[in-house]
This record gives sequence, structure tokens and C-alpha cells, in this order.
Amino acid sequence: MGEVRGCEIPEHLYYDVDNNVWVREESDGTVTLGLTSYALELLGEVVSCTMRTPGRRVARDKSCATVETRSWVGPVKAPLDGEIVEVNHQLAINPEFIGQEPYGKGWLVRIRPDDWESAREQLVTGLENVLGSFEARMEYDGFAGC
Repeated sequence: MGEVRGCEIPEHLYYDVDNNVWVREESDGTVTLGLTSYALELLGEVVSCTMRTPGRRVARDKSCATVETRSWVGPVKAPLDGEIVEVNHQLAINPEFIGQEPYGKGWLVRIRPDDWESAREQLVTGLENVLGSFEARMEYDGFAGC
């Protein structure tokens, strides 16, 4: 597990650093998506989450979910084009999972990508690349640390 300024960054995932989301490739050709620990540190305590419904199409940089904290409501942007095939229904009951286990129980949606090969090229992966990208983003944002 990598770490930048106290924020955990698992090296086996793909990242859209600008939108603060991670993507995990699944064996069935889908990808699982969630928010990074850095995003959650910026947002604060999540009080609710509404995901788009399965069967719905999403486009890169368009909302696949809406997250509400005590001080903010906003979109979680998809890093790729595809179809939502599953949502994490546990978050309706336990939205705190997003903040407690962002890379585990706190996942948001599963998407069947239109073109995973092309989408993957747009994401950051590999420990050194990921850590460097997040360090630059945190520096730009003036973020002190988790």
C-alpha cells in the first residue's frame, strides 16, 4: 500500500487523479469504482450516496453517483464510458462505509466499459506514477495531509 501525505493509495488500482476516483479491473470484464481516501479527506463525513441505476449508461467525466456530506453535495465522475451493471446497495444503509473502507466495502458502482483498453490508457497506475501524481495534485490543492 502506498501513501501520500498520510492518505492511503493502493498500488494495484487504476486512478483518475483529477476526479479522485479509483478503478479495479474485475475478472468478468467489469470494473469497480470508488472514491479515493484523498477525496474523502477533502469531503468530510459522507451522510448519503445515490448511485445511478443498473442498466444506465455513463460517459467519461459524467456522474455515476452523487455523494452528500455535511457541507457538500456533488457528483462522482466516471473515468470511462460504459454501462452500470451493479451498485453497492449497502451504502444506502451504511454510507459511512465510503469513508471507513473506501477501497473495500465503500465501493460505489460496477461498470461494463465500452472500451477498457482505451480507458485504461487514460488512468494512472503503478506505484511511482500514482504517488507522484497524487503528490502533485495535493501540492496544487494546498493539501497538508490526511
